[in-house]
Amino acid sequence: MRIDLTSRHAVVCGATRGIGRAAAIELGAQGAEVTLLSRSEESLRAALAELPQPAGQTHGFFAADFADAIQVKAAIEQVLSTRGAVHILVNNTGGPPGGAAIDAEVDEYRAAFEAHLVANQILTSAVVPGMKESAYGRIINVISTSVRQPIPGLGVSNTIRGAVASWAKTISHELGPFGITVNNVLPGFTDTDRLSSLITAKAAKAGVSEDDVRNEMINSVPARRFGKPEETAEAIAFLASPAAAYISGVNIPVDGGRLGAL
Repeated sequence: MRIDLTSRHAVVCGATRGIGRAAAIELGAQGAEVTLLSRSEESLRAALAELPQPAGQTHGFFAADFADAIQVKAAIEQVLSTRGAVHILVNNTGGPPGGAAIDAEVDEYRAAFEAHLVANQILTSAVVPGMKESAYGRIINVISTSVRQPIPGLGVSNTIRGAVASWAKTISHELGPFGITVNNVLPGFTDTDRLSSLITAKAAKAGVSEDDVRNEMINSVPARRFGKPEETAEAIAFLASPAAAYISGVNIPVDGGRLGAL
């Protein structure tokens, strides 16, 4: 299988922790030169130090708050001007806080739309010209199994993730003729800081222990465990590779079999 990403330039968003960090490490291990994007420069420096750096392979980072479209646009322009064309884009941003959809404030929906769909559009529109010129492009969106089966208590997230999935399917048709694929990876319950915070909030709201919530979630997964960020990262690396050239416009769950739908 052709997973070798040597000479490819990958931009990974939300790259300082969880799935984003694991994806950056995995893409670097497969030979890609990686540019990290996230909000905290200090965290970016720490993540950069973890990337494999054999002779001739260079990595970099730029800081941007994904809630600020101006910062996102400035960051990707700097990437392109200093590090060249991007061949692989991993759109990945921390999810909105939990809560019922009906109880959410309108501003919560606006903020999530900006940080997810608007940021994805800014980044993608900026890198597509270079992908077209290279006749090689991989756009991979890390979203959620909620696009197939809404998750109770994540109303805003369910809504926005669905919008991102529909956006991705649309542009997969538009970009296919140029050798550019667009796919969504749908992580299930994955052992990250985000999952821990959701467990804490759910336990507090229900008046039960965090262990009770955690065990209930684990028991809903046929694999009877949470996923590891590295497992989602490996799916991302496959989609980024030449081996996945004929896979586009799909949602790929990495969820231990939890989804009830095919």
